[in-house]
Amino acid sequence: MRSSKSRAKQRTSSSDSAGRKVGTQKIVRIQKIIADSGMCSRRKAEKLIEEGRVKVNGKVAVLGDRADPTRDRILVDETPVSLSRRKIYLAFYKPEGVETTLAERPPHSPNRRTLARYIKKMGFRERIYPVGRLDYDSEGLLILTNDGKFANIVMHPRYETEKTYEGLLDRPLREEDRQALEKGVILDGRKTWPARIEIKGPRQKGFRITIHEGRNRIVRRMFAAKGYRVIELKRTRIGPVSLGRLKPGQSRKLSMREVEILKGNAEREQS
Repeated sequence: MRSSKSRAKQRTSSSDSAGRKVGTQKIVRIQKIIADSGMCSRRKAEKLIEEGRVKVNGKVAVLGDRADPTRDRILVDETPVSLSRRKIYLAFYKPEGVETTLAERPPHSPNRRTLARYIKKMGFRERIYPVGRLDYDSEGLLILTNDGKFANIVMHPRYETEKTYEGLLDRPLREEDRQALEKGVILDGRKTWPARIEIKGPRQKGFRITIHEGRNRIVRRMFAAKGYRVIELKRTRIGPVSLGRLKPGQSRKLSMREVEILKGNAEREQS
């Protein structure tokens, strides 16, 4: 474990202050190592550190400490943390009426079906988790993985991974409202990023919208800002990944091409 004070003295040739690789080693924040291992989310890892449940080389870690995942011994509740060599990337069709959580019985809604039930049936030894969310009343595409870096690329709006949804409104969408939604509306004090919206169906109630940000219930809230209620909502595509022939509750492995295209979003942004 390298504290913030001693890190620079002990391994100045290994990494800079942001944890980027400079030499042959990579020293990063402990919560990131735990999250990348698939053990839990980064936020949960921070809580574990705050509770004193994480040790590095026999010493209790504190927030701000960093470590080398290839050399330092990291324990969470005395269980070793190791970075999985096998990376898993799945497309999953979340059914309507399933909550996107890994808890089998979430405290606020213990009787609801959750994603945990479906992941358990897949039989992976590694901990896999959803990239982003779909609300309880929506259905469609979720990406599941154990690759934390990959998950961040897909979720973060800076990488502009497009997400496409199809749905049905309670009344016909007016052209002026479609244009306003495409330009962006104010949600939580921030303007939404530009979107593409296509009106579908003979009664002008159907729509297809493509966005690249993932704020909570963003599609429903965007239309609500203009006085519409979304009756049905399905996510059909994330970047190059589509639902295809998947049926509710089914999953498939992503192709290497799909994974490479999604990872390429970060490489293009950084170049």
